[in-house]
Amino acid sequence: MTLPNVEPQSLLAFESAEIQQAVGQLRSRLTSGQRLLLGVAGSPGSGKSTFSACLADALGPDTALVVPMDGFHLGNAIIDGTPLRLRKGAPDTFDVGGYLSLLQRLARRDEDVVYAPDFRRTIDEPVAASLAIPAAIPIIITEGNYLLNDDPRWQQVRAQLDEVWFIDTPHELRLARLVGRHMLYGMDRAAAEAWANGPDAANARLIEATRPSADRIIPWR
Repeated sequence: MTLPNVEPQSLLAFESAEIQQAVGQLRSRLTSGQRLLLGVAGSPGSGKSTFSACLADALGPDTALVVPMDGFHLGNAIIDGTPLRLRKGAPDTFDVGGYLSLLQRLARRDEDVVYAPDFRRTIDEPVAASLAIPAAIPIIITEGNYLLNDDPRWQQVRAQLDEVWFIDTPHELRLARLVGRHMLYGMDRAAAEAWANGPDAANARLIEATRPSADRIIPWR
């Protein structure tokens, strides 16, 4: 299989027998002819996006597409000047209802194409109708922090998903990735470390508490 440009450690993890078994079992579920919605959950910096991209690539472009939850971040015009700005990435800084509506449309599979928003880190904003999901695609991979959150609104999201896999990444590696990501997109090191150990850490504690609800734990580096 051809994999996207990711860290060598991630490629090695993806070749593990455990992950290959998970992919094989996912493929076997396609025999029903029904569309599958797979959730990929995990804490900030755990590698959800990289894993999801690897998985979609392994399954093939005619089989799987990734639709990230991050497209439903509230826009900066909504949160700037409010306490939400200091907690961007927390559960209440997402449009949960909009995300749920998208998943319901994808599950019904009664439209030729569904258009979904994506999140652009370069501008720190969601961009509407950036992803096209044809009805022919049988597996939709949606990745995000709060797919297993116990709030009733997020539980409605969980109800739309056939399975949710939880990405398990060592804490120090996850923290280093977060700091590097924040610096890449404009923060100095002090600000990046403060955000990673502040809002990101608070969100990670919420997310890690939901791990026991996952259908499968995926070790990932």
